[in-house]
Amino acid sequence: MSPECRPVPVSGQYQDGEHVFALRIYFEDTDLSGLVYHANYLRYMERARSDMLRLLGIDQRAAQASGEGVYAVSEVAIAYRAPARLDDDLLVRSRLTQLTTVRCVMAQSVWRDATELTRGSVTVAFLDPNGRPRRQPADWIDRFKPYLQKD
Repeated sequence: MSPECRPVPVSGQYQDGEHVFALRIYFEDTDLSGLVYHANYLRYMERARSDMLRLLGIDQRAAQASGEGVYAVSEVAIAYRAPARLDDDLLVRSRLTQLTTVRCVMAQSVWRDATELTRGSVTVAFLDPNGRPRRQPADWIDRFKPYLQKD
């Protein structure tokens, strides 16, 4: 007889107005040198942003399915400071730094303990089903406002 399987929530949390998302580095994340492949940091940041939206009660899948719109990355800047390696436990820290009716800018960084590994800025725009910029739902903006931390 197998034990009952219940879904375990995979989620970050808010700490002092900042979203934190934990992850572990697996062999598949590394390249031939044994270091995390550079593009994977963008994937980790994406996971953290998606988790942040989920925690705020923003249902991206429902918005896309209803034809309301989707977020799309329109700009990324990233600086690599130190490498991550197999089995490292990391935290992705995300802060909302700009909010308009159409876009959000987030400052994100990846940390191993007290060492900052990467730092970046990601701009996402809300797009209609035809790929044109569109106003974000007003209730989404209201959900973001308490977490806005201008630089």
